[in-house]
Amino acid sequence: MSLSVLAQSGVPRAAFGKIVRNEARLAWRQPSGLIAGVGISLALLIIFGEIPVFRQSSASLGGLSTFDVYIPILIAFVIGVLALTYLPGPLVSYREQGILRRLSTTPVPPSWLLAAQMVVQACLMAISVTLLIVVSVGFFGASAPKNPAGMVLAIALTIVAMFAIGLSIAAAARTAGAARGLMAAAFYPLMFFSGLYYPTQLMPTALKDIAHFTPLGAAVEAIQDTMLQGFVPAAPLLVLAAYAAVFGYLAMRFFRWE
Repeated sequence: MSLSVLAQSGVPRAAFGKIVRNEARLAWRQPSGLIAGVGISLALLIIFGEIPVFRQSSASLGGLSTFDVYIPILIAFVIGVLALTYLPGPLVSYREQGILRRLSTTPVPPSWLLAAQMVVQACLMAISVTLLIVVSVGFFGASAPKNPAGMVLAIALTIVAMFAIGLSIAAAARTAGAARGLMAAAFYPLMFFSGLYYPTQLMPTALKDIAHFTPLGAAVEAIQDTMLQGFVPAAPLLVLAAYAAVFGYLAMRFFRWE
């Protein structure tokens, strides 16, 4: 059966849906991504919300409370965990096991498996981010985002940029072990500059300046501004767009199916 006949019969669209469902089932059966992405971030949010001192404003944090500061950081954490640790791994394993090569001999293009992984991870990110915002606003009285559309834009750009970095790791790594090493090398420094371990408001000026030019540091800045001030700052959005463009190009240029 030719590809044109398949396209006219609607088989490729149905096949893509089946691939997405299969990847979703695999993610559900191996819920480490759900636990890390949703569980840890939500647990940290609840801990910060339940400790009274974390709800008090602090001059050193620019008049914000620790709880307010960590809401955008935990959103960035969710996106970073899923994009850097649970997107590249399966793709590298599929290539290492020859699954992508075998797919290339069927009418289903291997790129659909990549797209299905991105759909599944994006859905997990959306669920996690929504839970964080709902719990922080509904249960702990955090201020609702002053610019919801701006927040959606900032989060969407963050997801695209982090997906591009994750796919670049998948392109560079030839084995699952190498992928884990590259993921760790990228994840921990980026989380540091997001403020997860030490809020950027308390960092020395030099580190704070570096943080503004990292993807997750820019993401936290953009999300926090849309939550608290209402406007969408141009600088962090441009940083995120630059990462998306550069690493997206690198991923397309160097990704191999076998």
